[in-house]
Amino acid sequence: MHPVLVEVERSGFVESRHRGSVAALAVDGSPAVTVGSPDEPVFPRSANKPMQAVAMARSGLALEDELLALSSASHSGEDFHVEGARKILADAGLTPDALQCPPQWPLDLEVAVRTEKSRLRMNCSGKHAAMLATCVVNGWPTESYLHVDHPLQVAVRETVEELTGERVAATGVDGCGAPLFAVSLTGVARALRAIVTAEPGTPERRLADAMRAHPEWTSGTHRDERRLMAAVPGLLVKCGAEGVDAFALADGRAGAIKIDDGSMRARTPVTVATLRALGAEVPDELATVPLYGGDVIVGEIRAVGL
Repeated sequence: MHPVLVEVERSGFVESRHRGSVAALAVDGSPAVTVGSPDEPVFPRSANKPMQAVAMARSGLALEDELLALSSASHSGEDFHVEGARKILADAGLTPDALQCPPQWPLDLEVAVRTEKSRLRMNCSGKHAAMLATCVVNGWPTESYLHVDHPLQVAVRETVEELTGERVAATGVDGCGAPLFAVSLTGVARALRAIVTAEPGTPERRLADAMRAHPEWTSGTHRDERRLMAAVPGLLVKCGAEGVDAFALADGRAGAIKIDDGSMRARTPVTVATLRALGAEVPDELATVPLYGGDVIVGEIRAVGL
């Protein structure tokens, strides 16, 4: 059984606990923090997206700045995300009808109340638009771009294995319909470390620089990932469903976490605690999540044991 990483305390009483695993690497890439079973394979979910985006950039996808960041996004479905995905498609001579991600409501609640669910509002639409554009650049079929044996997905798998330094342990289907490759948390941390420490001008480094320069495009205006990247210079953070977070600092310190029960509320406190364990300075307001009783804060979600 993995150790408790998070306690949920209400009115002085711990009402819930979340267990999980953590892998964190020092500047030289050696293990620095190991909790639970970080070398067992997991589905990193959207924490795989930077690796997918690197594969697309290596395959000739010529995006820059905000649109390059959007190619690795789990975005909130805000209007600028939608317009960015639409532009990627239009520049490739495609329309939103080519998208094969499912229609969903925006993750941003303020947007959701005034709009409707659609493929463009789905949090992975930027990645799917970029995948389609990559197919157009290479003359690959667009109708089958999500098939695991499609040339694009073969390139993604090869890139995942190269960056993580591991063979893929299992293949599944992500929530957006794209192939999903299982690797260890240590491998994910190793991959993000490789992306941020790559030489300037390489596909890896261009992606890292775009994500860090435009964190609202990889997540959203009101998201924890954006707040963390704004608060910690040189930090890259990418979340994944089912309680996954992955990060890397500019000097090569990196980490990945997985909450066993898939709780998303537990991610950020553990990520902040891991960053602090590596010596990074993170503002106190990002370390815990407040709990409310009515309109009053009566407790918090906090990391323990790190």
